Amino acid sequence: MAAARKRKHNLVIVESPAKVKTIKKFLGSNYEVAASYGHVRDLPKSRMGIDVDNDYQPKYITIRGKGELLADLRKKVKKADRIYLATDPDREGEAISWHLVAALKLDEMKDKEVYRITFNEITKKAVTESLKNARGIDMNLVDAQQTRRILDRVVGYRISPLLWEKVKRGLSAGRVQSVALRLIADREEEINAFIPKEYWTLDAFLAADGSKKPFVVHYYGRIGEEQKAVKEELEREDQVTAITDAVKDAAFKVTEVKRSERTRKSPLPFTTSTLQQEASRALNFSTSKTMRIAQQLYEGVEVKGSGTVALITYLRTDSTRISDEAQAAAAGYISAHYGEEYLLRQEKNGKNEAKIQDAHEAIRPTDLELLPAVIKDSLSRDQYRLYNLIWKRFVASRMSAAKFENTQVRICADETYLFTASTSRLLFDGYQCVYNQEESEEKNEKLSVNLDTDSVLTLDHFDPKQHFTQPAPHFTEASLVKALEEQGIGRPSTYAPTITTILARHYIVKEDKNLYMTEMGEVVNSMMKRAFPSIVDPAFTAHMEGLLDGVADGSVKWKTVIENFYPDLDEAVKQAEIDLEKVKIADEETEEVCENCGRHMVIKYGPHGKFLACPGFPECHNTKPYYEKIGVACPKCGKDIVVRKTKKGRKYYGCMGNPECDFMSWQKPSAKRCPRCGGIMLEKGNRLVCADQDCGYVEDNKSEE
Repeated sequence: MAAARKRKHNLVIVESPAKVKTIKKFLGSNYEVAASYGHVRDLPKSRMGIDVDNDYQPKYITIRGKGELLADLRKKVKKADRIYLATDPDREGEAISWHLVAALKLDEMKDKEVYRITFNEITKKAVTESLKNARGIDMNLVDAQQTRRILDRVVGYRISPLLWEKVKRGLSAGRVQSVALRLIADREEEINAFIPKEYWTLDAFLAADGSKKPFVVHYYGRIGEEQKAVKEELEREDQVTAITDAVKDAAFKVTEVKRSERTRKSPLPFTTSTLQQEASRALNFSTSKTMRIAQQLYEGVEVKGSGTVALITYLRTDSTRISDEAQAAAAGYISAHYGEEYLLRQEKNGKNEAKIQDAHEAIRPTDLELLPAVIKDSLSRDQYRLYNLIWKRFVASRMSAAKFENTQVRICADETYLFTASTSRLLFDGYQCVYNQEESEEKNEKLSVNLDTDSVLTLDHFDPKQHFTQPAPHFTEASLVKALEEQGIGRPSTYAPTITTILARHYIVKEDKNLYMTEMGEVVNSMMKRAFPSIVDPAFTAHMEGLLDGVADGSVKWKTVIENFYPDLDEAVKQAEIDLEKVKIADEETEEVCENCGRHMVIKYGPHGKFLACPGFPECHNTKPYYEKIGVACPKCGKDIVVRKTKKGRKYYGCMGNPECDFMSWQKPSAKRCPRCGGIMLEKGNRLVCADQDCGYVEDNKSEE
């Protein structure tokens, strides 16, 4: 009898240890799963690491602290017959696999079979299918990642020291971050240069057929030749007065009631960019928080009764494509739970797939039967909220359009002056039964009466209003991501790190979602625009992204990109060293007095944010925590209420006198006192609520104009 064939031992190497447990349960006992904990090799931190005199050859070293990990991986490799490199399915993941081959010397092991596998979701089917379709490392993708890394490195390591010399140490410049800073600076300049213009609107309140409740119509313009409506812009009060004087005693007559049906298409499933934008709008998440939680959902969480389960597909994607299998699963779910009429009948047209860097799908749930409500107890609050958003968006994207009946009414006064009113009525909710974005949609007013051309109208009163045009809004993280994506700057993996970096460098600050330039940011942006105009040019940066895509598809050689870029950068840096003057930025002084020497303390920035320091350093070393005051006195002791954070980073409001005073609140206290009991009021959304639950007083929170 022939001896039984020995089973081959397989080693699967992933990036994150969180994936190990999820993947291990899909594979047999002859598979071992280990993690590289991300990159194992990188360019050195102490020097540029690019040999510009030797064909721009990068010099990689083992990342500090990874020696023991690599030693452990080598032991596992020694026991394995096959090694599967299962790092993330993007350029960065491809590069990590390539570095693993070099660090573990896998290319020298002739007795080992080494493969690259990728999967867009961590499910049994996806993982086992990837093993069947194992391949070699795609060097085009590796070279694209290397090119980006080298470009970013030479920009950072050539320009950052210049900023240290001309401004202060600790600053940095980056190929993408500098463009993002430029966009914010340009928006602020636009806002500051904006000159508001006066304009007016005129509404008329009319009663129909003897009804006591008037409805509102809006002045549009005048009836011109051939009974065509000509819109009239009201720029001055005297124009409004002339119209009201002309029609105050005139007859108002319904000249047209037009009804039409319109549809509102279901939204596309999430990409990285749209997920970040919608999570900001709906959940108030920062881009970095969205990506952190999405990573947890992708890698897997412990679901009661099911073990570790990966809940969503890969989170770094700019594709809206959906696999045939996911399409079929969604169609079956929607038909079963909502009915055939709710099923999207033709495939949605998403983005131009030719511009997509990788063959990813959109972000979607791995299993529609894992309803957010069913697994809610297995998720943290934030995990549940983000998963719920992704689940609903995907299901809605596979559903039919919502249908509305629009009614437009034209009303003439004195047969010359045209007023209009419009309303819409929902006929079929379609996708909106799952996912409704009404909050961000323009809402039509509802007509309180049914009108026709025989309706008798009487004027109740006019409501003229003065307005002024408004500048473009300040960027938020979400709108900045949208602008970066629209202009082709960066890629899904770069949006959150870019914003995190310019916040950490204190080039910008975030207040109530809005991003504002700091003095430091203005100085750095001004220097970059003057000395390195191409680096901060959005069009140039978008062109570079196109070249990186060319490297990824094999149509552009990576060294050609570097050869065409570095000499110009080198010349610009040398010229900037001569042309740029030193700039002194004074620290922001506060009213806080140093108890050691009596000087007014200044705001400094450290790794964990702002802190107070004595300007007398090095003679005086006094420092204090910095707390942002909100202008409200503590109801217990009268000291200032300040913004504080828990050890886990959650924001709350506490007394400056802590620990002597223990006042705290999760909601922001208002300076306004409760008119019923005199107690403190708290801001909850658009309402002010008395902190004393026994009182229960509530009022709308209307900010004064």
